[in-house]
This record gives sequence, C-alpha cells and structure tokens, in this order.
Amino acid sequence: MAEIIQERIEDRIPELEQLERIGLFSRAEIKAIIKKASDLEYKIQRRTLIKEDFINYVQYEINLLELIQRRRARIKYSFKKDEIEYSIVHRVQGIFGRASAKWKVSGQPIPEEASKLSGPVETGLTDMTHMTDTTRVVNTIHAGKMAHMTNTTCAPNPARLPNLAPLWIMAAKWEMEDRLSSESARQLFLRALRFHPECPKLYQEYFRMELMHAEKLRKEKEEFEKAAMEMGSFDHPEEILEGELARIIYKNSVSKIKGAEFHVSLLSIAQLFDFAKDLQKEIYDDLQALHTDDPLTWDYVARRELEIESQPGEEQPVSKQAKAVEVGRREERCCAVYEEAVKTLPTEAMWKCYINFCLERFSKKTSSVPLRGQRLERTMLAFRKAHELKLLSEAQYKQWVDLLLRQDLFKEALQVAEAGTDLFKDSATMWQMKLQVLIGSKSPDVAMHFEEAFAHLKPQTCLPLWISWAEWSESAKSQEDTDAIFKRAISAVTGASSITLKEKYLDWAYRSGGYKKSRTVFKSLQESRPFSVDFFRKMIQFEKEQDPCKMANLREYYERALREFGSTDSDLWMDYIKEELNHPFGRPENCGQIYWRAMKMLQGQSAELFVAKHAMHQAGH
Repeated sequence: MAEIIQERIEDRIPELEQLERIGLFSRAEIKAIIKKASDLEYKIQRRTLIKEDFINYVQYEINLLELIQRRRARIKYSFKKDEIEYSIVHRVQGIFGRASAKWKVSGQPIPEEASKLSGPVETGLTDMTHMTDTTRVVNTIHAGKMAHMTNTTCAPNPARLPNLAPLWIMAAKWEMEDRLSSESARQLFLRALRFHPECPKLYQEYFRMELMHAEKLRKEKEEFEKAAMEMGSFDHPEEILEGELARIIYKNSVSKIKGAEFHVSLLSIAQLFDFAKDLQKEIYDDLQALHTDDPLTWDYVARRELEIESQPGEEQPVSKQAKAVEVGRREERCCAVYEEAVKTLPTEAMWKCYINFCLERFSKKTSSVPLRGQRLERTMLAFRKAHELKLLSEAQYKQWVDLLLRQDLFKEALQVAEAGTDLFKDSATMWQMKLQVLIGSKSPDVAMHFEEAFAHLKPQTCLPLWISWAEWSESAKSQEDTDAIFKRAISAVTGASSITLKEKYLDWAYRSGGYKKSRTVFKSLQESRPFSVDFFRKMIQFEKEQDPCKMANLREYYERALREFGSTDSDLWMDYIKEELNHPFGRPENCGQIYWRAMKMLQGQSAELFVAKHAMHQAGH
C-alpha cells in the first residue's frame, strides 16, 4: 500500500513543481500539500473504506483549485493550466472512479455506515451514483463543453446536490474568462439558480459577471470610437452598457435573500466598477431604506464617511498636520453617524460596531499627537456610555481593560474590571481579567481574590484561573506554596480540563526542583487519568537530559504511555523501537516483540501508518 501511495504522490510532483516555479505557492506550502495529500491517500487506501474519506479528498482538491485560481488572478498569470489545473481535475475524476468501483454505481446499495456523512458537501452526496453527476460538472469545467449542461440527464439534480454551487461558479468563470463567452456563462448562472435559488454566492458572482460584461462592452465601444470605425456591428443598447442586467440581478436577489450583509456585499462589488455610479447609489439608498434596524447598515453608512473626499474647489491638505486635521474631521463625521445610530438602535450589537470602529482608528499609527488624543478620548467615552447603559459585552470589558492597561491607567482598569465581574459573576474570563489587573498592580490581596473567584465559578470553568494562580505563585511565593496550589488544582479540576494542568505541574516541577521533583510528581499523578501523550513525552525528554540517561526509566515511561495510547499512537511504538536500537543500554532483540505488540494493539489507519513508518525506517538502515 505504501508503494501505491508513494507512486500517486510522485505523480503530483510535476504540477507541484510548476506551482512553485511560477510563484503561486511557496516551498513550505508545497510540503504542506504533499503531507495533506499523503494523509488523504492513506484514508482511501485502508482496509475499511468510508465514503466520507473520498468526498473529503474531492473537497480538498476543489478548494486547492479555487485557491490556485484566486492566486492566478492576483498575480495575473494564466499560463501552465494544462500542467496544473487539468491534472487536478483528472485526479478528481480518478477519485470518483475509484469510489464508484468500490460502491458499484449500477445498483448495488451503499453500506449504511458509509452514508452517514456530515458537512456541506457530504450532505448532498448520499449516494455514490450522485458522484457521477458531479463528475460531469467537473468534466464541463475541464473540457469547456457547455452543451452537456443543457442535457437534463447530465445536469446535477437540485434535490441530490444542494451544495455544488462552487462547481457551477467555476464552470461559469471558465466560460467567461477562458472561452470569452459571456452568454454561455450567463446561461450557466441562470441554470444554477434554478437549482440553488437561495445561494448568496451564486447571485454575487452572477452580479459581478454582468458588471464585468458591461465594462468589457464599454471598452470595446471606446476602441471603436477611437479608431473612428463603423459602429454598425456594435448594436448593444445603452441600458446594457450602463449595467441594466446587473441591476435586474440585484433586484431579484434582494427579493429572495434578506439581510444587510448580503446587500452590502453586492454594493461592495458594484463599487469596483466606476461606470456603475447610479447602480451604486440605488443599492446604497435601498440599504438604508430596507435595513434601518440592522447594525451592519449603520456601520457601513458611518464608515463610508471616511471615503468621502474634499469637495472640488476646497483646499486640499498638503502638510502632515493638515492631513491629520482632515482625517480627524472625517472620523468626527463617522462618529456623528454612530451617535445617531446608538440613539436609533440602542442595542449591544450597535454599540459593539461603534466601539470596534473607535478601537480600529485608535490603533492606526499617526505622528499627530492631537489626533491620537482625540481618538483615545473618543474611544474611552464610547466605552463609558455603553457601560452606563449596561450594553457592554464581556469581550468589550476586556478590550476596555486592555486599553487602560496600555495607557498605564491601573486604577481605572481595576474599576472597570470590578464592574465587569459584578455584571458577569459567573464568567471565568471576567475574573481572570480582574486578577491579571491585580497581579499587574502588585496588589497584596491577590490570593484572597483568587479564592473569591473560585467561590463564584463552576469548577469546570476554573482551569485558566488555577494556571494563573500557580504562575503568579511561582514568581511571588515559595516553592511549597506553589506545590500546594497545584495539588489543590489537581483535586478541583477533573476530566479533560485536567490534562493541561498536569502538564503544567510536571513542567513546573522540573523547572523548580529538577528531575527528582518531576519524577515525584509523575509518580503521584500516574494513576490520575486522563492524560495526554505529551505528559509522558515530557518525562521521556527529562530523562534524556540526564547524565546518565537510564534505559530502565525510559522503558517505564514508554510502557506507561502505551498502556494509555498504545491503540492509537503509532509514533510512540516507533520511538520505543528506535530507543531500544539507539540507546547504549538498549536491547535490539526486543524490537521484534515490540513490533508484534504494536500490530496487536493498533487499530485501523494507525496500524497502517505504523507499518509504513516501520518499513521506511528499516529501508533507511
């Protein structure tokens, strides 16, 4: 199996070399692709095949294809598609073929366990027969044979494939960009919308395509006029040149898809085209009329004030100081809109938009001291007003405290933190924020406030506080005090949350008391499940740092780790074998026994990975 997978990975090398050579991907990204592809190949080569693995593989390849197209557009490089995109499409077809061979498309039912899928793509592919429909769409993208799409026997069934809009978009882009056929792209979008009538992405890309088409026609007309050529062959109505088709799409889409977010997305697309000023104004006016009760609308309208330039005839700022004054005026106009917004729509979401804007502007670098002072004052005022109205979220209290701490305003930060914990007494985040302020201000009452926090919080939420207390104690208290805190924490925090705590305890023990202390802690915890693999690997590493490093202790740690993770972690078994081979006091004769123990304990893909790694290790020696 390893040889087959290696061969398939090697088949990808030419396309990957091209991706790196033309600058679409870095060497690190190419390595990541190879690793991911290897993992996916192992999954579809194992003994027990699951349909979900095939679909995940296809989805990964489609995502990769889309990423390549986006990067091509960014660097404006359109060559080498035969070596790159076509090979990916062929690979997708091959994966479908291998899946179809497993689950006979011609009537044999799919195992029940294989059809229990999750995620957006898998939902639609509940029968392997449907994969052949997808293959036809991919074929269409590859070959550009749009005639196939008009054949109802080849087109995807909307009930079967509700989430294949990205494939339709890819096919339409192929027609528009590679075959230069706007009409074919339009027909594809119209057909796709019959199957996906409420897909925002389809409407957005169709809208963009029609605006691109109108822009292309306008440029053609300009060329005709510049060359003083006969306009008889150019018979496109003025409405088309003004983007009327895009306007129709806009009207139809907002009647089906509600919400300011979608509305704003169309406006953002329209703003990319200078000729569509009237359409932009219409969309903008509709946004304000239809979505007044949506914070996103007010947020968009307010931020738009930043883009409004000085009126013609007004003196343009030249010096840095004048430019800073102009920026300050624009920000004041934005805040005037936000002030109106929080009066019209006094909600937590609206205040969040306002505060986020203030924080963003404050984070902008400027050499103007007055402008920075205005931004800070405006941000603080927004926080205070929202706090007085009790419309600040937990996250915003934290933002406020962080801002105050950056300005060295410890007293004010503590007041805000206390106000936050009063409002959110059962929030571990708020208590941790307050305690961090107390620690930063070197308060003598830190320990008392930790105890107060634990009295208000549920034990399962207290892990971050226990860690903070232990870290503070390590720098401020004695080793005995810190050890006592860790022991209290271990008894208080149970379940999966305790895993991190045990690792922290072990790290601290080695850091503060050396190997002897860490071994004492390890032995005290070795029956206190659950553990992580890293917990045992830490002890293995600590032992290796000793002089001499005792093989008997390493065996003890490996055996303890394998008792917990021997059925799933193939790396542990391989490292154990290498240790016996490489350690001065190792026993190479034990390796065969360890190998067969691993084969008995490891399950499924873990066993296959172990066999492959063991074979590679032997080949290397």
